[in-house]
Amino acid sequence: MSLHSEKVQKRSYKASIAFAGVTLLMLLMAVPFARQGISTYRLADRTSSLELPDIEVSTGSTVLISVLLMVVLAVLSFWYARNHQPTPLWLTIIFAVLGIFAFLTWSAADGLVPVTGLLFGALSLSVPLIFGALGGVIGERAGVVNVAIEAQFLFAAFSSAMIGTITGSYVFGLLGAIVAGALVAVVLAVFAIKYVVEQVIVGVVLNVLVTGLTSFLHGAIMVPNAAALNAPPRFPRWAIPLLSDIPVIGPVFFNQTLIVYLAYVIVPLVAWGLYRTRWGLRLRAVGEHPKAADTVGIKVNPTRFWNVLLAGGIAGIGGAYFTLGAVGSFDKEMAGGLGFIALAAVIFGGWDPVRATLAALLFGFATNLQTLLKNLGSPIPGEFMSMLPYVVTILAVVGFAGKVRAPAASGKPYVKS
Repeated sequence: MSLHSEKVQKRSYKASIAFAGVTLLMLLMAVPFARQGISTYRLADRTSSLELPDIEVSTGSTVLISVLLMVVLAVLSFWYARNHQPTPLWLTIIFAVLGIFAFLTWSAADGLVPVTGLLFGALSLSVPLIFGALGGVIGERAGVVNVAIEAQFLFAAFSSAMIGTITGSYVFGLLGAIVAGALVAVVLAVFAIKYVVEQVIVGVVLNVLVTGLTSFLHGAIMVPNAAALNAPPRFPRWAIPLLSDIPVIGPVFFNQTLIVYLAYVIVPLVAWGLYRTRWGLRLRAVGEHPKAADTVGIKVNPTRFWNVLLAGGIAGIGGAYFTLGAVGSFDKEMAGGLGFIALAAVIFGGWDPVRATLAALLFGFATNLQTLLKNLGSPIPGEFMSMLPYVVTILAVVGFAGKVRAPAASGKPYVKS
């Protein structure tokens, strides 16, 4: 086979086609369904010491200019694909920002967009997704597909609510959530690694089992004893001096709870550890080529086992956020399928901690956006807006993920010959 034919095989237009599809939809909004008026973006926040003026833009012309820039980026994406190159991450980010800005401007004709509130809500909804995605990345890098993120969320949320209420401490509640997430991961690891059961099936069964178990325990013991078992203290917000006073982004990123600050630490720590440490080298080795790892003395299955437990513990922190950071109590099925969106973030992020985190932030933003659009009185039907987070998830994984490759041994049990 010639070198040219090999290059042709590697050429992928998947991301470029997704760019073109989204651009076409935005063109429809910019031309035949154009809206006129003034769209207002409010940058000021009541907690900020610095008053910022509102930014007003002409709805129709702003949307049209943004969409024309998206056309240029879509063409550039095709150029990269034609030259056998993947669409760069920076281009995808700029395209996404332009698309969101154009859509918001179109929806907010003669309306107001509270930028700080929008970003704050998006970050809050993204936090469990970030921890779930990190758990998914670690598990799959080790060779185990963690479909049980939803179960880890639910059991961790249930445990943190109960332990936090009994002890009166959100710290003990958080520790209980980490242990609960790891316990679900133990079951996954034992069946997937020791007994070589199909990993996806084990994950699905765990999701159903934990959903049913926590729903039953919630109705049987929590509802009748809510004050004693389901009223945990919530993490307080801690404003970081000076940083929290930065306009727009200060209140969003630096006036948060401990769990959010943990995300700021754990994401770069996992990214650094995965690519720069002995732990990360061993983790990637057992997920890419376990037989080669075994020949150089790495204990494949024990390495997988302990890393799946670590992944479950990290996902458990995300589960704790539901009860100790956001809602303040446990409710049945409160994860609402976010475990599966976290798994989609793993794929969209190409099994990379930083990219998976960015994907989680995108999905969190899409979830918060549907609430804002309803408040703005967007002409888009409410049923479609409820679908928005899942539509974004499908588009991201099917289209914008481009040509990604999972770890070679992900989902494949290792039996030493």
